[in-house]
Amino acid sequence: MRVCLTAPNRPPSWYPGSRIFLRDTPSGLPAWLLDPGSLTQRLRCACAGTFRVRVLGQGWTRPSRDEAAALRLRGSVWAWTREVQLLCDEHPWVFARTLIPPQTLRGRGRRLTALGTKPLGAVLFADPRAQRGPVEITRIVAGQSLHQRAFAGFAESPQVIWGRRSVFRIDHDPLLVLELFLPTIPVSST
Repeated sequence: MRVCLTAPNRPPSWYPGSRIFLRDTPSGLPAWLLDPGSLTQRLRCACAGTFRVRVLGQGWTRPSRDEAAALRLRGSVWAWTREVQLLCDEHPWVFARTLIPPQTLRGRGRRLTALGTKPLGAVLFADPRAQRGPVEITRIVAGQSLHQRAFAGFAESPQVIWGRRSVFRIDHDPLLVLELFLPTIPVSST
């Protein structure tokens, strides 16, 4: 089955994390997209220099329809949203967007609004009670909202980028993590 380009201004289509949907990706990128472990840890290992998180913005927003559906939220619910870039030597490798519904921010989840420049992955994968749902993958084209968000402030951007998302659960409450792989990521790293 071939993944078709999605028309601009339409939400991306998400597919189960399977190699069958990844035939058109750059060589080496499927290893990043399908890796079940901590992306933060993998990026730190691949980065020979300084790894860091650049916070682009955070606050309360309304999830898009496909984000709300992934979190099983009604369309009128707000979510704490955090957008960051994961950088190696100041080169952005990944654009990440996290949406956290209000119910997830109770109890232990409250800490998620005060991460600052700490990677979310470091928190989630260090928590033995955090559970990750299946990985979904997508192809995002220029003109789509996520593409525009990922490349805000860039002089140039590619026509197509690939990403993944997963619903994590902390004490059974959901949060959605989207990770878009930017062209500067070393796809030959394993």
